[in-house]
Amino acid sequence: MSTQLTYAELASLMRSCAGITVDPVELQARPHIAFTDHGLDSLGLLAVVGELEQRYGVPITADAESCQTPRDLLDVVHTTVLGDAAPTVDTTETGA
Repeated sequence: MSTQLTYAELASLMRSCAGITVDPVELQARPHIAFTDHGLDSLGLLAVVGELEQRYGVPITADAESCQTPRDLLDVVHTTVLGDAAPTVDTTETGA
């Protein structure tokens, strides 16, 4: 497993943790759109962050729980997991 979270993985987590189905291509193309516009509320985001903490084995900073957009969350996760900001470019396939 890659340590860099992709938009496709985030879309999958949104579905499995919060029951929100979102197109990973749309997340990548419009990463500045608020989670609330995708139907993900603060409790859903908390569930996603909890799953990421289990996945990576490190606590994700409290900033993650207040992220408003997918881009913000990926930036926080990459900073926490990789130790510095990684580009928020999805280099994996986005197939469902």
